Amino acid sequence: MGRISWIFVQAFFWGMFVLPLTHATLHAAEDRFDEARKAMIREIEGDVRFTGEHIGKRALDFRVMEAMGRVPRHEFVPDSLKPYAYVNRPLPIGYGQTISQPYIVALMSDLLNVGPDSVVLELGTGSGYQTAILAECVKMVYSIEIIRELGEQARDRLKQLGYTNTEVRIGDGYYGWKEHAPFDGIIVTAACSHIPPPLIEQLKRGGRMIIPVGGPFMTQQLILVEKEEDGKTRTRQLLPVAFVPLTGGH
Repeated sequence: MGRISWIFVQAFFWGMFVLPLTHATLHAAEDRFDEARKAMIREIEGDVRFTGEHIGKRALDFRVMEAMGRVPRHEFVPDSLKPYAYVNRPLPIGYGQTISQPYIVALMSDLLNVGPDSVVLELGTGSGYQTAILAECVKMVYSIEIIRELGEQARDRLKQLGYTNTEVRIGDGYYGWKEHAPFDGIIVTAACSHIPPPLIEQLKRGGRMIIPVGGPFMTQQLILVEKEEDGKTRTRQLLPVAFVPLTGGH
């Protein structure tokens, strides 16, 4: 498999290959987290340069990269996977879900093009890692998770880590969060067969949405949606990706 394909495929069953860990191994992994995080940043930077032609840039926003360097990804994965937390790959987090590849998290955060006064909607809280990265960069993150157990765990985790500018709701993200709209940016971390109309309605004029579009458990396309000042939208196809499907009553 070529490098570009390997970068973008979200390996749903990667956790099957993780070896049993001892307490000594876990302690040693704790000592390596700082260096592992730095290595992850270097790999993300390399992936950005490698894919620059597709994404239209050779480097990501320094605020996003600083957030990637600060947020402890090992706090967002199961204990058995902590030594692998900074590998530039997706990891299983239970309930058939994954924590996204760090490169994809950084890229999607960057493409929102939001700032410190922005309010962002996230669909698919998962472990809360993407939520935390966004919280480092914006004023407020409203996040929706349909799996109650994951949403409650993420809410508690974000609170314990000191994030006061996040709010997690259990529900169907397809319909957005109208009470807090319009949003400066919307990020969807699960694949849809189409771009949900409620999300377009809740996107502020001049705002951006990042969403994977395509069939479930197949290669999808990462789509950038931009809402112009006149209310019209334009879309741009960026990269092939593979996310778990968005679920709900729609």
